Amino acid sequence: MARIAGIDIPRDKRIDVSLRYVYGIGTTAAANICEQARVDGKTKTSELADDEVTRIREVIDKTFTVEGDLRREVRQNIQRLIEINCYRGVRHRRGLPVNGQRTRTNARARKGPKRTVAGRRKSVAKK
Repeated sequence: MARIAGIDIPRDKRIDVSLRYVYGIGTTAAANICEQARVDGKTKTSELADDEVTRIREVIDKTFTVEGDLRREVRQNIQRLIEINCYRGVRHRRGLPVNGQRTRTNARARKGPKRTVAGRRKSVAKK
C-alpha cells in the first residue's frame, strides 16, 4: 500500500482516483499531480514503481497544502471568524448555515435532528 501525505491510499484503484483519498486533493488536483509527476493516471496504485511514488510525493509536498496542515488552517480561519464576532463567525458558533441558506425549513444537516417545541401546533381551522 502506497503511503502519501501520511495516508494509506487504496492499492486496487487507479492512481488518479486513489490520490483523492488525501484531504485537500480533488479530481482536478489529482490529474495535475499525475501530469506533473509524469505518471499515467490510469495506472493502478499497486503497479506504481517506487520512483513514481516518490515523484508524486514530491509534487504534493511542493505544490499543495494537504491533510493536517490544511485541516489546521481551515480550523484557524473558522476560529478567527468566531473570535471577531462577524456574522459568519456567529453562525458557526450557533451551528447554523453560514452562507445565507434558509433555516425555516431544511438546514437539518447543520441544525441536527428536529426538536419539538411545546405549544407550536398548527391551529385547527374553524368552520
